[in-house]
Formats: sequence, structure tokens, C-alpha cells
Amino acid sequence: MKIFGITGHSGMGKTTLLEKLIPELRSRGLTVSLIKHSHKDIEVDRPGKDSYRLRESGCTEVMLLGHNRWALMHELRGAVEPPLGYLLTRLQTCDVVLLEGFKSGDFPKLEVWRAAVKKPPLGKSWPGIVAIASDALDLLPSDTFKLELSDTKAIADLVLRKGRPVAEFLETNFATAISEPEARVICQTADV
Repeated sequence: MKIFGITGHSGMGKTTLLEKLIPELRSRGLTVSLIKHSHKDIEVDRPGKDSYRLRESGCTEVMLLGHNRWALMHELRGAVEPPLGYLLTRLQTCDVVLLEGFKSGDFPKLEVWRAAVKKPPLGKSWPGIVAIASDALDLLPSDTFKLELSDTKAIADLVLRKGRPVAEFLETNFATAISEPEARVICQTADV
């Protein structure tokens, strides 16, 4: 398993790129998973649904199972966000884990940058950025490794070439994969 991040300011087109990149990686026979970090309060369930009502009644975790998918929702209820290493240990084995967001994480990343958004590139000031994908390559510094934002094949090649093995990431950033009791300590609620 390798990890590789897609990062950049909000509105740059990270998700749009991922929508093209994931099928490209899958066309190469790879299994792909994704962890997305958002600074917004996310809601994956809908008010009025049974699962929402039961989660709101106080469950720490609610698992949904249907004919085509299952999902596990974990409520932090005031606890700190678990570290990326913990989240990686929750995933099933795959070939590539793409990470959206996680700007400051210690793993290789591709920055998505579009001039039209009128925000400066994150560039070398952020850890792990190995290249920038853009629709305005001529506006980026000459000492930057750049890829055309529309060149999905080249971006997939970069992901596979520069992706960091998950085991190596966990060893250097997470010491050891934590046990379930340790996970409960990390994710315990503030009001318990």
C-alpha cells in the first residue's frame, strides 16, 4: 500500500482531478482508497433517517449495511481528530490510498493550482509537495516540477513513482499501529 496526497487551496479542483485520477489508476489494475480531510463540519447521514436518529441519540459509532455498500460513522463528540496513521490502520489493504487535504502531513503530495482562483501556490513552503499540477504552468517558478492539470496519465505515473509505502509512514509517524484500547483513548469524548 502506498499513500499520496492531493492538496491545494479550496476551489482549485482537487476533487475534479481525483475524479479523473481514480479511474486512471483503476484502469491499471490497481485498487484505490481515499481519505478526505475537511475543515468543515461534514454530514454523511440525513436528518430523519433511522441511522441519523440513532446516531443523534448518542451512539459513538453507527455502521450501515446495504446491498451495495457499508459505511461506518464515528462521532468525535468533542474529542480531537484522530491522527492520519490511525485512519490508515482502519482501511482494508489496497494498492494506493489517495489523501485529499492533510496539507501539513509528512508524505508526498501533488498541489493542484489554478491561476483563476487568485491564491498563491502553496509550493515548497508546505511539507511533501513534490510537484504542482496546473492549467497555467508558465506562471509557476521555473525550479518547480510541474505537470499539466489535464495530463491524468502523467499524474498517475507520478503517484505510483513517488507514493510512500504506508508501513514506512506508520513506522516514522505513528510508531506502531495502535491497539483498539489505545484508539479508544485517542478518540474518547471530552464529556466522558
